[in-house]
Amino acid sequence: MCPEAAVKTTDVSKENNQQTTQEQIPRKGFCTVRHGLAFILHFCNFSIYAQQTNLSIAITAMVNNTALPSQANASLSSQDNWNETQTEFQATAPAYDWSPEIQGTILSSLNYGSFLAPIPTGYVAGVFGAKYVVGVGLIATSVLGLLIPLAADAGVAWLIVVRVFQGIAQVMVFTGQYALWVRWAPPVERNQLISIAVSGAKLGSFLVLLVGGLICQNLGWPYVFYIFGAIGCVCCLLWFPLVYNDPKDHPFISAGEKSYIACSLAQQDLPKKSLPIKAMIKCLPLWAILVSYFCEYWTVHIVTSYSPTYIRSILQTSVTTSGMLSSLPHISGCICIILGGLLADFLLSRKILRLIVVRKLFTTIGVLGSSVVLVSLYWVKSSPAATITFLILTTVFTSFNQPGSLINFLDIAPRYAGFIKGLMQVFAILAGAISPTVAGVLVGQDSELGWRNVFLLAAAIDISGLIFYLIFGRAHVQDWAKEETSTHF
Repeated sequence: MCPEAAVKTTDVSKENNQQTTQEQIPRKGFCTVRHGLAFILHFCNFSIYAQQTNLSIAITAMVNNTALPSQANASLSSQDNWNETQTEFQATAPAYDWSPEIQGTILSSLNYGSFLAPIPTGYVAGVFGAKYVVGVGLIATSVLGLLIPLAADAGVAWLIVVRVFQGIAQVMVFTGQYALWVRWAPPVERNQLISIAVSGAKLGSFLVLLVGGLICQNLGWPYVFYIFGAIGCVCCLLWFPLVYNDPKDHPFISAGEKSYIACSLAQQDLPKKSLPIKAMIKCLPLWAILVSYFCEYWTVHIVTSYSPTYIRSILQTSVTTSGMLSSLPHISGCICIILGGLLADFLLSRKILRLIVVRKLFTTIGVLGSSVVLVSLYWVKSSPAATITFLILTTVFTSFNQPGSLINFLDIAPRYAGFIKGLMQVFAILAGAISPTVAGVLVGQDSELGWRNVFLLAAAIDISGLIFYLIFGRAHVQDWAKEETSTHF
């Protein structure tokens, strides 16, 4: 029986009852072990996304000529500044002759080998714990990040190979961490805890874009990989001694917090080693989440990978300036992810809206808002202020998807959260492998209308996913996730 229930049914003295009541009420605010775990994951996600995004800014300094044909009409002074900047880069680091198609392939390569990792990673993390799965992935991607300059100098093929293995390691971190929240996150705090952790991804993208151009200009582009690879290694020093798979094993957690978490999750089934594969395949609410995940991450990958290149080519800016401007949407997204999670928990805790309404409402706002702004981006390219504002709004709206469809899998099947998160990562990787490559081809074929086509395609895909999710999305635990079935994995 839950300790809180025992308190209610046991006749004890007033003094003892008050003491027990104080013990059962969790501490408010962020000074709890579970919030500490969220902030540690915040820094881990910061490191991972910095390593994922650093090539987006570094590649503008790694190539000899990334200027699009339409830039021939630029003013003479702008061209002189660009040539001066290029000469500066060549003095500090090697540069390569990569076409837009090759650049798109390199940017996509992070996802090429990642199809193999998410499902086994989610399954292993869910059954045996996420601590070492996430920790090993964090070490591996950080070390591989340090090797990228050497791989680039050896040739495009070697760079792609390193990026492929780095992508696999990053999947271990992205996927494995959700298995922790099955045991650590009370349902009424799930949105805010996961939002705190996930917001580190936006902060990582923000910082690497903010300072990446300066690093390239003053130290050379290899140091972008050296610095953020080293930060990832430092994060490992926090991860292994401070993170535990289960609250009952944590040496620093209070008895009150441990009891509160245990009672909050008392009705939740623990992960099982068997998987109801046939039931999952037939489950339309699960497919709604997977399709939505693919469509939303198509837009995310486009914005993350191509913001520096788009700003530099359209606004005729230097690498440093394009990096700084590209960072603004990510810091806005970081803030809005946290605020969105807090708002979702407020609406649920006050019973203002039902869970499924919250999930679909936030997803609708995120998808429709980002799609409208993204499509409009091409038609405001003559205005630098409008271009940056629209990029910021795209990321702000996209952040509403986090407390929407992106964590809906924890509602329908908490028992299999690790495995399903791995399955979702496969769909996100598919989007990441295809979208930058397609964008590179579209821009390479028509430098003037290519960006318009990239944005229109992203919006059409995203809205299609939203429609499917609104029709089939659910937020209650599915029958196959409540009890064992005869079909095993």
